[in-house]
Amino acid sequence: MPMHGQPDAKTRERIRDIPIYRDSLERGHFPILEKTEIARGFPENWMTPRLAEALEAGEAEFVLSTGTNHARMQLIRPPYFLLKSYYRLWSEHPDIAHTWREQCKRVSLTTVLATEHIARVNAKKHGTQPDARPALADRWLDERTVYLNLDLDPALWDRPTVERMLEEISLVAASLPSGNYHLDCSSYHLAHLVRKVDEWGLWSRFPAPASIIHAYEFTPANVRRFLGRFFDCAIIDLFGSTELGYLYYSDRNGNYHPFLEEMGVELVPVAPGSTIHSIIVSSVRNPYMPLIRYRSGDCARTRDGSADPARITQFCGREKELLWPDNGLGPVSQGDLDGWISATSPDIFTYRLHTDGKSAVLRYTSFDGFAIEQSDIETLRAKFRNETGIPCQLEHAAHIPIGTSGKYAWIANE
Repeated sequence: MPMHGQPDAKTRERIRDIPIYRDSLERGHFPILEKTEIARGFPENWMTPRLAEALEAGEAEFVLSTGTNHARMQLIRPPYFLLKSYYRLWSEHPDIAHTWREQCKRVSLTTVLATEHIARVNAKKHGTQPDARPALADRWLDERTVYLNLDLDPALWDRPTVERMLEEISLVAASLPSGNYHLDCSSYHLAHLVRKVDEWGLWSRFPAPASIIHAYEFTPANVRRFLGRFFDCAIIDLFGSTELGYLYYSDRNGNYHPFLEEMGVELVPVAPGSTIHSIIVSSVRNPYMPLIRYRSGDCARTRDGSADPARITQFCGREKELLWPDNGLGPVSQGDLDGWISATSPDIFTYRLHTDGKSAVLRYTSFDGFAIEQSDIETLRAKFRNETGIPCQLEHAAHIPIGTSGKYAWIANE
């Protein structure tokens, strides 16, 4: 794998015909590859005779990245590229591989965009138009994975919606004599479901999963703590992306481990002296669009603040969502704010920061629906001001809307 600008001979051979890398190969140095460079001249900047043949044969396809916190990016990859990465990791994970071997079905509770994509793919196969609210039979990705969510904002799920999803989970769980199934989710979506199941006394209708993976976005410490109160099985976090597949996985204790076959990772400080690092990935896992020194847009912190990717302890949010205070102490990530919140009050659920750089308002919801204690408010306000130099007010809210992508942003784009 190439690191710090120099690919090895094997990698150079695999990318030698790709136009976007031609100048770098001639110079002998690979600069960091930005999303804007990938998009410039796409797809001709990636086209080779081999890729053209693969597209014609259906061995490669065009897809879009999720675009959660950035413009959606067009990609080329093999069919089911991300799914195969997920399945391999699930099948090899030391804490949950047993549910793969048991042939457990995977019930996915995540963004409605994911469900709609599967419904469109299935409708295209059958030569029909996708329904606005597709039936369970139209939401199977393959023989092992089915999607549940049909609504944008999980906070607005009503009781009939929750009962419908619990019935569908029960149907899937009943496909094995053991009644076991694997629950794949956005952690926020699962937390919303748990809150409603608890409020409406529906636990007898919610089969307990045998394993859980959340893999779609940053999981706040309070959300992970909350889920741990209700489920006895291992709850695993995956880190990856549409274009790369999965790179790291947590164990049941929250420690991260690399999953870097045909990949290499570099960490580059987002600013001189910062211990927040931008993640730079070199990967030939996707044979049709290998990414060399690609800036994924994600950030990480390490155990000792160093740039050693083997010491990553937290994937702390998106680089484009960093807060840059004027206090000279460096940028603040979602993971930083989340750490201050979780250390102050375990009751805060969703939150969004609004700031113009001179003052800030942190709007939050809580798991129990009530405002947190005044002493906790004062503690969190003081911590935020000490770390950022920005005075901050807290406002309890009954609801924080989810983004159009079906995911939450921690900082308002103001």
